[in-house]
Amino acid sequence: MPGFLGAVFVIASFLTRTMIPLRALSAGSNLCFVVYAFFDAQYPTLFLHASLFPLNIMRMLQMMRLVRRVRSASGGDHTMDWLKPYMKRRRCRTGQVLFRKGDIGDTIYYIVSGRFRLPEIGVQRLPGELVGELGLLAPQGQRTQTLECTEDGEVLAISYDEVRELFFQNPDFGYYFMQLAAARLFHTLEMLENQLAGRPRAEPGIPPLRGESS
Repeated sequence: MPGFLGAVFVIASFLTRTMIPLRALSAGSNLCFVVYAFFDAQYPTLFLHASLFPLNIMRMLQMMRLVRRVRSASGGDHTMDWLKPYMKRRRCRTGQVLFRKGDIGDTIYYIVSGRFRLPEIGVQRLPGELVGELGLLAPQGQRTQTLECTEDGEVLAISYDEVRELFFQNPDFGYYFMQLAAARLFHTLEMLENQLAGRPRAEPGIPPLRGESS
């Protein structure tokens, strides 16, 4: 009986489209096959499924924690701690350009230390900020700004392909990530509007400020 139930779990796992149910069904099948192999003295099968069971549980819990963290972030805590375990550390030097406006985007960066700047709009990017996520959503995948390092530091990086893989593994991740990206976009637009509102208006005959249209 445990063997047949394990087979049912395996078949059901192939019908799932997201990672958490797949891992849960796989863990259930592992448990059934462990019981079946133990009473039928099939020790290689017992060893195989006893080894796979904790791996499936671990991956399922990791994805559940990821989803909870993304949901928490989308609810107002816009830190990116939930994405850090999937990112790789890189050193940056003063004057280094991580990407230029118009480049095809392929990486998202989380600033750990140092200072960075978006020269086209004169905006500083400081530790704790995420940069480069909009290229994932932009038409043709092009960068919308240039990112330059103005003070030695470190960043964490994750490729767009890895982010897409997380999307496919769990749709919740994609949904909440889009919420965060949209929130950051609106925050940037609000900041730019406030900067423009604080600029003095050009008087007749006086050239406009650099960056403003004539």
